[in-house]
Amino acid sequence: MLFSIHNFNQGVIMAGWFELSKSSDNQFRFVLKAGNGETILTSELYTSKASAEKGIASVRSNSPQEERYEKKTASNGKFYFNLKAANHQIIGSSQMYATAQSRETGIEVYWQ
Repeated sequence: MLFSIHNFNQGVIMAGWFELSKSSDNQFRFVLKAGNGETILTSELYTSKASAEKGIASVRSNSPQEERYEKKTASNGKFYFNLKAANHQIIGSSQMYATAQSRETGIEVYWQ
């Protein structure tokens, strides 16, 4: 599933894709990869492939909305964000960032 990664202010900046996988306990998860192969977002676990595919669609529809990003600090002092759906459920979580500013830069990038 290829797509373009956009920046709120600069337009298309790179290509990316979703990878959908099935775990040994028959649950599904997707990751959003940037054009350079870096993982941007990792989903929650889903009980069916169809549900995971709906999660991907939810990322596409919710990610352009800045209010859907919940900014967090982990117990180790690193920074990350959760992308939430309109119902406030977490769709996925970002990688860990060393600084709050690098997390902000990550949030500026959205996916369609």
